[in-house]
Amino acid sequence: MIIKQIKVDNFKSLVNFELPLAKFNCLVGLNGSGKSTVLQFFDFISQQVRGDLKGLLNRRQWKASDINSRLTRKKNIDFEILLSHFTDSEQFEIEWIASFNRDTLRCTSESIDWDGKSILKVEKGKYSIWALDERERENTPRLSGAIAFDYQGSLLSQIKESQLTKEILEFKRFFEGLHALDLLAPELLRRRTKEAKNSLGLGGEYLSAFLHDMAEKERDGIQAKLSKIYPNLKRFDISTMHSGWKRLIVEEQFENVLLKTEARHVADGILRMLAVFAQLTKEQNFLLLDEIENGINPELIEFLVDSLVEAPLQVLVTTHSPMILNYLEDRTAIEGVIYLYKGQNGATQAIRLFDIPSMREKLTVMGPGEVYEDTLLTQLTEEIMMTKNKIVQ
Repeated sequence: MIIKQIKVDNFKSLVNFELPLAKFNCLVGLNGSGKSTVLQFFDFISQQVRGDLKGLLNRRQWKASDINSRLTRKKNIDFEILLSHFTDSEQFEIEWIASFNRDTLRCTSESIDWDGKSILKVEKGKYSIWALDERERENTPRLSGAIAFDYQGSLLSQIKESQLTKEILEFKRFFEGLHALDLLAPELLRRRTKEAKNSLGLGGEYLSAFLHDMAEKERDGIQAKLSKIYPNLKRFDISTMHSGWKRLIVEEQFENVLLKTEARHVADGILRMLAVFAQLTKEQNFLLLDEIENGINPELIEFLVDSLVEAPLQVLVTTHSPMILNYLEDRTAIEGVIYLYKGQNGATQAIRLFDIPSMREKLTVMGPGEVYEDTLLTQLTEEIMMTKNKIVQ
């Protein structure tokens, strides 16, 4: 299952916003264009199926009013998510449409259609769930009734999984497997922690416990990957202190000298790479990383980009570096590099970078990163506006 497109209205700067998605996606644009906001929105929709929207607001130090756009007077955040689901022989289109009320912190209306057939409907305080199998369907919901219980986010966060259909449960698992690492920070990656709860945390603050909870085979796999770019890395070790805190120690071999370094003294780039590859060992569906080049030596970026492009999951990253784009094949860049910019009303807008005529023309003689570096982004926005105005006329 992959996300093909999102439509968002009234989430921060995302007003009447549409974003097409490929398997690997890279957001580019000027500072303040909305790249981080897009990543935050994906975390927001993932939290819908988990519930506990108050927890999301607390982790990001937001108030409920912070997630609404200041560009409109609307109260609800409306979104549509279009997905494709592949089996060995078939492809299904799935659409999730919802309206989130920030006062109640729940989706007051939502629907999920699976290949044109409704499997979930929430409307006017009532809900219905249908089986997809025609023999079970017969125009009668498998489960329905008035909503007499409290919940946050999507209705899916509250209903017992034993009552969900196979398709709805698969849908829920997809969004639970969406992980945003948009706040990775060295000072958080260095922390000693007691529990990970199967998560690195938004900033990587649970890294040591996350690694501790892994199977030895998974840790060996991470070590083998990192050894390709850090040849002196012998192993990383997680020790448990008497108080239960987990401590990360990196071991490096230099001739006859073995150096053991606790995480608080380890280089930022090593910790960041360790966190990313640790996350990639887990079964998941979508990974988001902000400013992928941060803290990592330029000669190591290609290895990271290749690993993310080749990963089986869907990936969305942001970058300010033309070098990142140069490591992409032309086809990957054409499908997945998205340019974000602010429209005349201040709202974030998106367009595939190489759908812009001047950028596609340059791509015939330059690499993707060279095209981006050769372009003044302020003029690029003007070109997009002029093209749109001609279409309207």
